[in-house]
Amino acid sequence: MKHLLYAAAGLAALTFAPTGAKAEDASWGCQVLLCAASQNPSWQGVPYCVPPMKRLITAMSKPGFDWPICHEAKAGEPSRQEFEDCPAGARPTSSNDGKDNGLRRRNEEDQCVRVVDRCGNSGEYNRLYGDEDANQRNGVTVRSISGSSDHFGNRDNRYNGCKVQVTSPRPRRANPWFFDIPNDKGVKERFWFNLRT
Repeated sequence: MKHLLYAAAGLAALTFAPTGAKAEDASWGCQVLLCAASQNPSWQGVPYCVPPMKRLITAMSKPGFDWPICHEAKAGEPSRQEFEDCPAGARPTSSNDGKDNGLRRRNEEDQCVRVVDRCGNSGEYNRLYGDEDANQRNGVTVRSISGSSDHFGNRDNRYNGCKVQVTSPRPRRANPWFFDIPNDKGVKERFWFNLRT
């Protein structure tokens, strides 16, 4: 919360410095930036923020949309990361095998994949991946690795058959959009937000 106050105070000072203007007088881009940076509550819980953010959401659906910029804040346009990071030991991968007739985004890294040694700690392996019904419900696939090496470069699997490849859905972020807003020292701080109404 302290970070938000610093960012908002710095942004407000930049935006309204020459005059005694009110937040309502800010440019649309600065209104969007201030509202997107609101964390607790999020912009949906701040009455002042609802109109400019709804205006943004409506404008995004129209052809030729350009993101409104708050030039005073030097934050630019926001970025988007749809998915959370994969857990340690896993890497992102795409479930798109090209057989979906273009319904999913190409190369969208929507899954996490890792190599697991099912022999090294069989109790842990069985607890996590031993229930095939639970795996199916949770979208987890377990595939035996055969051949001279797996996709991770492990060459010894052909001799013991212990290593399997576990693929699971990558969690989606609740707040996939973010602004990197420079603070009063010029260090960028990340503020995550969503565009749900």
